[in-house]
Amino acid sequence: MGRELKQPDVSDTTALQAICGVNAVLTTPEQCEQAGRDYTEDLVFMPAAVVVPSTAEQVAAILGYCNQHSIPVTARGAGTGLSGGALPVRGGVVLASSGLNRIISIDKENFQACVEPGVINEVFRNAVEAEGLYYPPDPASRGSCFLGGNIAHSSGGPRAVKYGTTRDYVLNLQVALPSGELIWTGANTVKNSTGYNLTQLMVGSEGTLGIVTKIVFRLIALPTEKLLMLAPFPDPVSACKAVNHVLLSGIVPAALELMERSGVVISMRATKTSFPLLENADTYLMLELDGDDRSLLISQAEQLLPVLEEAGSLDVMMADTAALAEQWWKVRRSIGEAVKGESIYKEEDTVVPRAALPDLMAAVKDIGAAYGFRTVCYGHAGDGNLHVNILRDALTEKDWNEEVPKAIREIFAVCKRLGGTISGEHGIGLVQAPYLDIVFHDVHLRLMRGIKQVFDPNGILNPGKWAG
Repeated sequence: MGRELKQPDVSDTTALQAICGVNAVLTTPEQCEQAGRDYTEDLVFMPAAVVVPSTAEQVAAILGYCNQHSIPVTARGAGTGLSGGALPVRGGVVLASSGLNRIISIDKENFQACVEPGVINEVFRNAVEAEGLYYPPDPASRGSCFLGGNIAHSSGGPRAVKYGTTRDYVLNLQVALPSGELIWTGANTVKNSTGYNLTQLMVGSEGTLGIVTKIVFRLIALPTEKLLMLAPFPDPVSACKAVNHVLLSGIVPAALELMERSGVVISMRATKTSFPLLENADTYLMLELDGDDRSLLISQAEQLLPVLEEAGSLDVMMADTAALAEQWWKVRRSIGEAVKGESIYKEEDTVVPRAALPDLMAAVKDIGAAYGFRTVCYGHAGDGNLHVNILRDALTEKDWNEEVPKAIREIFAVCKRLGGTISGEHGIGLVQAPYLDIVFHDVHLRLMRGIKQVFDPNGILNPGKWAG
């Protein structure tokens, strides 16, 4: 696609410095290596330079220059991605959004906020909550991940079961195109039936079509009360089946999370945090209720007690203090990072229709046993999104590089057969690209590559990934 790409030289570096300042162009090996890795396995790709613009106009000018000179550009947020979406596999320039980190406005009258992509998710959430408003999407990395990265993958998090994912809160985007132009993709309105929905096209596009420079989010009223429940189960399949029983009760939890005992133990050890482990419990469901009436939440929790018990729960516990609830959440949120400290691993972001989750869980365990690897599973059971961590442990180089991908293909084939797909919130990036044929026919890929050609005819944006 497009012209042959090249690596920037000294004259290109000088030109980029003229756009955004000498100190905003980083070229030391240490700086480039840091920008050449994310949380995806142990992969690293060295860019020639890292550029840190501070305005949307600088982003547009950088893209225009790189497009004119056939220099690849890979957008980067906080580097917390798990699919390799921000890895500069063709070298070139990494465009870091850390310099675009302002909360521009919080509009209480219209329940909206305008922010730049380098704002940390949790910083934004805290700012709007101080105004009595709420932004629900909260990935496990919320304390470090950037909102721009959340846009790139349409990140979800635990509260998607009730509130939806990132894309459900995006009203409008300012985007820099490879042509050097800045556009707004939509309007700051809840309703918009005017032409193609370019806003939603950009959400989840992983920096392959343009680079987001401003985001207009819709917000909702802040729930003032929360109640956290924990239900241990003897096995993962019974826990998965319990999810549907909970939702059929008519009560929709704000979060409905699943954790295998092995992941809980690893997280407890890594974070030095206690958790109420039961000796005969292999899997845990964590349910959070929220709203504005504490007595109603307690009533809902009481209604769920017999539902969980009939589904096979060994016990039902409630966090009676905010500190205890935060302790349980810390264990849940830290599993992914803790597993990374245990072993090199591949994290598969499987997702199926919610009722098919027990079948997916059983298949994952069977496939792991057949190929001889250990899995740690956890995720957002309320929306059928299961994170499958495949640990390398003592697997040989050959098994890890040749046999495990076959197993992953089998897992993804199960997802497809069950009506699901291969990524719920982590994106395709680099490492999932070889499996796209499982869920897409040639016509799908032809249409998507045609869209890529319209936006980025020279193929400078995030090259080497699934889109080109």
